[in-house]
Amino acid sequence: MPERGEIWIADLKPTHGTGPGKTRPVLIVQAQALLDAGHPSTLIVPLTTQLVEDAAPLRVRVPAGGRLRRDSDLLIDQLRAIDNRRLVEGPVTRIPGAVLERVDDALREVLDLLLP
Repeated sequence: MPERGEIWIADLKPTHGTGPGKTRPVLIVQAQALLDAGHPSTLIVPLTTQLVEDAAPLRVRVPAGGRLRRDSDLLIDQLRAIDNRRLVEGPVTRIPGAVLERVDDALREVLDLLLP
């Protein structure tokens, strides 16, 4: 069972439009309560090793660690829900709390959920 803040390997095929496809690492961002309840889908943010500098809030850098061998960028604007059966391996690693806070801030900004 995945936990929020973990990186898993997910099968995102087939590719549609600008969405990232193939089997790749993804960050679990869904609320832990839904994960614990056995919800059949999971909100994820895909990662890429094609790094872009100064692209916040659309990207958040994740340092290599655990079985994540290379620094990667989270594609915040590619947030999506996937069927849990697409999570094929994991967890690969857990991101540091400070990085998860930057992800939360970026998601709030991209989704226009900032407080007035």
